[in-house]
Amino acid sequence: MSARNLCMPRRAMGAPIALILLAFTATACSNKHVTRVDPSTVTDLSGAWNDTDSRLVANALIEQSISGPWLERYYNNNGGESPAVIVGEFRNRTSEHIEVTVFVRDVEFAYINSGLVTVVASSEEREEVRGERDDQQDFARADTRARLGQELGANYILQGDLTSIQDEEETTYLGAKRKEAIVFYQVDARLIDLQTNAVVWAGQHEIKKYIERQPFGL
Repeated sequence: MSARNLCMPRRAMGAPIALILLAFTATACSNKHVTRVDPSTVTDLSGAWNDTDSRLVANALIEQSISGPWLERYYNNNGGESPAVIVGEFRNRTSEHIEVTVFVRDVEFAYINSGLVTVVASSEEREEVRGERDDQQDFARADTRARLGQELGANYILQGDLTSIQDEEETTYLGAKRKEAIVFYQVDARLIDLQTNAVVWAGQHEIKKYIERQPFGL
């Protein structure tokens, strides 16, 4: 038997062993587990601003807004008609990356669900709707076209800011490090009369979080 033939069984045996080792390594390293949870569940992993904070702050601010005297005054001056409100820009002045669009949508959702005001589409949304309306003038049947010049103008615009302050400390005991942090969020909102620039309502909501990170085993 040639040397080449003697080596063949050894190589043939090595291939399955390598595959088994590869499979074992992949299994040992693959410890990631994903579980779907209810979107309304309160979850805090890092202590940073999250979807729960966005929803709670939006609901709190709109609850304050619709309880203000400006709304009753508008009803009385306009025969009970609901005011039209556009939710404008909320500036992120925190040190975190916050998806402000999510917060704006939560504010719009809270306003709409109150049933007390009419929410006007944003400037970006209006541009898209206007493009569709213009196309209808050329391509849609006359009896199905949306008429031009019928947009609802907003009476008020809601604007605001998100700010934060963070204070943290790290201590060491017997070689183990322990980290503590306080994160304070403040969201301010103002409702402005589009005709007069008068601020008819101003509100604020705050969130304070205590974050503790202890070393493993303690």
